[in-house]
Amino acid sequence: MTSEDDKIRVLIAKVGLDGHDRGVKIVARCLRDAGMDVIYTGLHRTPDEVVSAAVQEDVDVIGISLLSGAHMTIFPRVIELMRDADAEDILLLGGGVMPDEDVVELKAMGVAEILLQDTPPAEIVATVKRLVEERGPR
Repeated sequence: MTSEDDKIRVLIAKVGLDGHDRGVKIVARCLRDAGMDVIYTGLHRTPDEVVSAAVQEDVDVIGISLLSGAHMTIFPRVIELMRDADAEDILLLGGGVMPDEDVVELKAMGVAEILLQDTPPAEIVATVKRLVEERGPR
């Protein structure tokens, strides 16, 4: 068992006008059940709100769930805000529905991983743990 200080802290957000949150709530629950501290910011967040909350909460990971098709606008903005906030040590993950060619481009611009809507919960947990371990201490 890890101590409270060793827990992975994850902020999960729904950014933009996407109002479907069933999947992101399942992801939040599976991460929490795996022993992580999870902060779910709720629906209709802005990139500014997400980055600000992530910095304030001192999270290891930001997970943004998108089904709206706005991922090629939202992720570059989040990356820019993370850079401006000197928060590039926070891992940025994406989830939801995105075309394969966009996944490649998002990863090239700095998104650590994209977990599409059919990714099993156990794989999501394993991916978060692996990425945090690979990054090492902040």
